[in-house]
Amino acid sequence: MKRPAGTARKVAPIRKERSILFAKFPPDQVPEAAACLGQIEQLEVERRDQARAVGVAYDLHQHSLEELESTLEDKGYHLDNTLMSKMMRALIYYVEETQLHNLDAPVRPMKRSQSEAYTHAWERHPHGDHDDTPPEWREYK
Repeated sequence: MKRPAGTARKVAPIRKERSILFAKFPPDQVPEAAACLGQIEQLEVERRDQARAVGVAYDLHQHSLEELESTLEDKGYHLDNTLMSKMMRALIYYVEETQLHNLDAPVRPMKRSQSEAYTHAWERHPHGDHDDTPPEWREYK
């Protein structure tokens, strides 16, 4: 996932708190995964053994859920693959990617007034009773 380029201005952190759910089998993945994620800098990790989950808190400028989950999958951990988990995961991936994209988007200057843009478009567009038909054809009987 592309991170926004560093700028001269100070950016506020975008803190995210997520749960990474694991499959029932193989058992005892949570302690090992929490230890694995605990080695990553700027990442807060909390074990939730009863829920078969690991809670993570991070700044979106530094990490994303997609990045963390793909790291775990690459190391052989099995994430929960129920339909609801897949849908929530896809939604979170999309939201985080969109937020990162919007951080990188340039600021667009607005016109002095919103109606000014429409006024110029209206002047250039044929409108009203404009008819290209010659007058003698319009009165043909």
